[in-house]
Amino acid sequence: MAKSKARKTRRARQRRPTRQQRQPGRVVQEAASAVAQPESLSFAEEYQYVIADLKRIFILAAAMLAVLIVLALVLR
Repeated sequence: MAKSKARKTRRARQRRPTRQQRQPGRVVQEAASAVAQPESLSFAEEYQYVIADLKRIFILAAAMLAVLIVLALVLR
């Protein structure tokens, strides 16, 4: 029985605060105020690397389509 008493006392010490003691709204407000406001950037400036990647993908897709058409004509 000594073990169960020890467990109960440990649990009593480690009890979490009740909902009334917690203040989640305050934490959220502090976190929101700590976030810096980004400067306004245009869509093209912010995603410039995406546009370059999309162009490269389009060129590769067009080249592959051309190769498929040529192979279809040659293999007939």
